[in-house]
Amino acid sequence: MQQRPQKKPPLRRCVGCNAQKPKRELVRVVRTPQGEVCLDATGKLAGRGAYLCPQPACLAKARKAKRLEHAFGLAIPPEIYDALAGQLAAVPGKGAPPDAG
Repeated sequence: MQQRPQKKPPLRRCVGCNAQKPKRELVRVVRTPQGEVCLDATGKLAGRGAYLCPQPACLAKARKAKRLEHAFGLAIPPEIYDALAGQLAAVPGKGAPPDAG
């Protein structure tokens, strides 16, 4: 009986720090067909997606370089970034940095 080769996990690139990581370690930000920008915890919302590391620093880098605007092709107001920062902090298992102790 032959064993199937193990599949490699899908990789995505963070728009903030530009690091390539497994898809499960990143948070998906989506622009819905209605033009709304929000976090997609399930990874299954319809729309254009971009990926971020769950650290606030990556969101800050993406905001400063306007990488989400570029990825989605629309201007994102500051209120949306503030809402994304709040949602990112609330993501279970991803919002808190690992303990260094």
